[in-house]
Amino acid sequence: MSSVAEVLRRYGPAYLERYGGAMPPEHKKVLQAIMACRTGELGTAWYVCQSCGKAHAIACACGNRHCPSCQWGKTAAWLEQETGHLLPCPYFLVTFTVPSELRAVIRSHQRIGYAALFEASSAALKALASNPRFVGSSHCGFVGVLHTWGRTLEYHPHIHYIVPGGGLSDDGTTWLPARPNFFVPQRGLAILFRAKFRDALDRAGLLGQVDPAVWRAQWVVDSQAVGDGRTSLKYLAPYVFRVAISDRRIVSCDDGRVTFTYRRVGSKRQRRMTVDAQEFIRRFLQHVLPAGFQKVRHYGFLSPTSRIAIEAVRRLVVLYYGLISLLLAQASPVAVIEAGLRCDACGGPLLCLGRSSPVAVLSFDTS
Repeated sequence: MSSVAEVLRRYGPAYLERYGGAMPPEHKKVLQAIMACRTGELGTAWYVCQSCGKAHAIACACGNRHCPSCQWGKTAAWLEQETGHLLPCPYFLVTFTVPSELRAVIRSHQRIGYAALFEASSAALKALASNPRFVGSSHCGFVGVLHTWGRTLEYHPHIHYIVPGGGLSDDGTTWLPARPNFFVPQRGLAILFRAKFRDALDRAGLLGQVDPAVWRAQWVVDSQAVGDGRTSLKYLAPYVFRVAISDRRIVSCDDGRVTFTYRRVGSKRQRRMTVDAQEFIRRFLQHVLPAGFQKVRHYGFLSPTSRIAIEAVRRLVVLYYGLISLLLAQASPVAVIEAGLRCDACGGPLLCLGRSSPVAVLSFDTS
């Protein structure tokens, strides 16, 4: 079965030869890391099965955060952690997108553009949530995930927020609920987001690169009630620790062409798309994040630096909604994939005995 790594190993050298002089350093590092992943170039780890004693030699993985083969365990751990932070209240999925005319500017200035997306969208959410006509709380909490690709790997930067339906009072002693199926108005949120994003680009000196008509156009923000939030977390989890496309979507890579599956919006039917291998690599690499950039961010009482513990917030929510809500929230635990290597003969756990040195010492961004 084909994989992203196989595509890059087969056609990546030609891509580097052709475009290497103009490629950002992050793109080169990611391409080289995935090409070397599990080939032995990064060394070999030696294991013994603790059940049957069988010896195993396993080529080392690259660990790069953009590698589809290296992130499945992290995805499961993240889902378990975030599910444990869910509150027994209604949740909303709020998605901020930008007009297509802005995509080229953001792609050319990704660190600035992505930071502006987070800054403008989070500030707009906080501002409207503090309005007494809606939630009336300036102490809300939410989690944002940056997502830069569409179904066929086209460039489409947007941010999803998982938002508990309510917030804390100013003195932190009372839960102030949102309406069950309404958090804040989408139209007002879009207008405020547009203004704040424009201000962020202006401060960064990029406003002159944007067609002024963009600021007169209607922007789109979508806000949906999503029940207890579990389904939305499961939807977002795969996007947290992988980029653009998973290995299972690669159908073939032959004769300089790559075929992969996708689904159109609103359809469950699998379709296939075939593109030139160089074009596939270009589409994949345009979603590589700037080094060290955080694509998942926690705000308010969900922030790691919050002075209010999540358990204290949960108690206030329970006091408002009643104990039944808490029991219902705990009734459906999320299945988590057990991490760790297993013996291919008996399924027993493997004990690492040591590692051999890699063929060459390479500096990869694994943050």
